Amino acid sequence: MVQDEKCWFQLIQCYPIASFLSIIIRDFHIANKEEDIGYYAGYVGSAFMFGRALTSILWGMIADRYGRKPVIVFGTFSVVTFNTLFGLSTNFWVAISARFLLGSLCGILGPMRAYASEVCHKEYQALGMSVISTSWGIGLVIGPALGGFLAQPAEKFPHIFAKESLFGRFPYFLPCFLISLFALGVLLISCSLPETLHIHKRYDKESDEVNDELVTSTCEPNANEKVLIEGRHRTSQQNLLKNWPLMSSIIIYCVFQLHDMAYAEIFSLWAVSPRKNGGLSYSTTDVGEVLAISGCGLLLFQLFLYPLIERNLGPVMVSRIGAVLSIPLLFTYPFIAMLKGLSLMLLIDSASVLKNVLSVSITTGLFLLQNRAVKQEQRGTANGISMSAMSLFKAVGPAAGGSLFSWAQNRGNAFFLPGNQLVFFILNIIEVIGLLMTFQPFLAAPDDTVL
Repeated sequence: MVQDEKCWFQLIQCYPIASFLSIIIRDFHIANKEEDIGYYAGYVGSAFMFGRALTSILWGMIADRYGRKPVIVFGTFSVVTFNTLFGLSTNFWVAISARFLLGSLCGILGPMRAYASEVCHKEYQALGMSVISTSWGIGLVIGPALGGFLAQPAEKFPHIFAKESLFGRFPYFLPCFLISLFALGVLLISCSLPETLHIHKRYDKESDEVNDELVTSTCEPNANEKVLIEGRHRTSQQNLLKNWPLMSSIIIYCVFQLHDMAYAEIFSLWAVSPRKNGGLSYSTTDVGEVLAISGCGLLLFQLFLYPLIERNLGPVMVSRIGAVLSIPLLFTYPFIAMLKGLSLMLLIDSASVLKNVLSVSITTGLFLLQNRAVKQEQRGTANGISMSAMSLFKAVGPAAGGSLFSWAQNRGNAFFLPGNQLVFFILNIIEVIGLLMTFQPFLAAPDDTVL
């Protein structure tokens, strides 16, 4: 039950806009030419992450003080509200404001990562974090797939949705509305979640009472010892930023997340761009099908293979292997675009599945390192720091990816790395940087983790 709820919480954070973002920007008529759409699409994608970067530490501190559940409930409510508002957007500024407010007020992911580590024994933490990463990864592909299938329903399903209807006047409202309904169901379910923070505190209090009785029956601690114990507790809270195993894993995680967000932005723009510009000329439905297939492959790998691989190789080695394999895979993308028909479909589906599997495997390994580097009472704040830092990089990712793609579209005849070859080359540079950072002396793993 708890594992299923964690999946739902992660899925509602992954919105269906990626597959139709370039089209909705076109309909806003804010871009002067087709090549400039990527710039504005990147700004909308970055608004959510920028908002989350500003508030994630605050939500983590609230989760450590008042519990994980209140943050989860409020964050889910914000999804219902602002995701619906985005679907009803009629101009660029309303859309970007809705995304920013959603990022600022939805502080779910950090507390859910802390929650997952608290409800699982250590031997099952790899599976617990795998569920978190899998849910996030599946949401990243199911959301855009849903958007691709259901955007502009009056054009795709005119016998069901009339052009004069609500869904005809707001052609991108249907996928957002369905996600909001799903989030409303999750909001109701979240009310029955147990509060892991208070449970741990109760156990700690009972343990302290037993220890106090034992101490009283033998020897009473003096005032100096009590001050020393309290001082150590305050120091552990204050030195979180000096915890290098935590901070090094967060920095590496941010680098890979910058790559993944830029890739996600670029993939959708590349897939729907015309073949004359090196794209695939896919429709939103075609993009949705590719991402749906990726989600199925990702689910099978993370639930059945990742825990076994992690137990044998360790989280760090899994992350390194994922990064190494991603580099030659991205190199093939511009050449896949030269294919047509069945060969194009098979190769792009296979490449998308493999890329998502590798990306989520890297993320899961770094999740494990972060949560093993801190104590239970610090996990909310630690994950808040991680989310704030990661969100800054993710805010840069879509804007940088969209700008990079638009720039590459204007240099299709260049001699060195023409067009989309430059895009995937720069993505590979970021991947190499992240890979090199997983080695010592930069990465310092927790005491019980082998590098």
